[in-house]
Amino acid sequence: MLRPIGHLAVMTALTLLTQIGGLAWLISIPFRRRLLAFTLAYATLTAASVALAPRFGRVALNCFADGPVEVQSWIYCALNRNYVRPELRDLLVETAAELERRLPGTRTLVLDANFPFLNGFPLLPHLSHDDGKKADIALFYRDETGYLPGATRSPTGYFAFEEGPSDCPETWPSLRWDLGPLQPLWRDHDLDRARTAALLRLLSEDHRVGAIFIEPHLLRDLGVSHPVIRFQGCRAARHDDHIHLQLR
Repeated sequence: MLRPIGHLAVMTALTLLTQIGGLAWLISIPFRRRLLAFTLAYATLTAASVALAPRFGRVALNCFADGPVEVQSWIYCALNRNYVRPELRDLLVETAAELERRLPGTRTLVLDANFPFLNGFPLLPHLSHDDGKKADIALFYRDETGYLPGATRSPTGYFAFEEGPSDCPETWPSLRWDLGPLQPLWRDHDLDRARTAALLRLLSEDHRVGAIFIEPHLLRDLGVSHPVIRFQGCRAARHDDHIHLQLR
């Protein structure tokens, strides 16, 4: 009895984490060398997802791109979290290219986007990345030598918060984690205000953009304002470590 429950637990966890991992585990169960079988099944399903996702209205962001727009870490690609609608891919590529034209050497890094299949399937821990219309973008950073291309303060681009005043009360339940013990572990980079502000202005002026979420204190610091740039609310995750972008 415990073995089927264990397999079900693993399949559930892998499905929530990667969407297709649960199926890969199911395929691997009859094999004696289960981990090897799982790895091969998962790799095959991941490759197949790239080909099949367009039938579901989504495309994979290029995980091997070396240009104005890149996926920040291989982990997002390995977990199948790099899928968007074609319109969002075009928006990201065009905006990154224009930003690089204005500020040469700029590399725009995409974090979590969406899974390859099925509208409404949650991309945890995000509340809304479930339809191919959303993507998170890393902030830009610099040090005393200047802009740091492709750099983030944390390994994943998340959870390295730019501290500032907030009107949010400490309520529960909430995804508004402060993660105080982690903050001293991150790289000591400064926010590149010029590039971050330029990206926000480019995105907010594009008719394809429906909303941009970022913390109000960052907007005040950057001197940016536009109706599509909004506060995500006190019960959602903090957005002073990344920018949330979504299509209309």
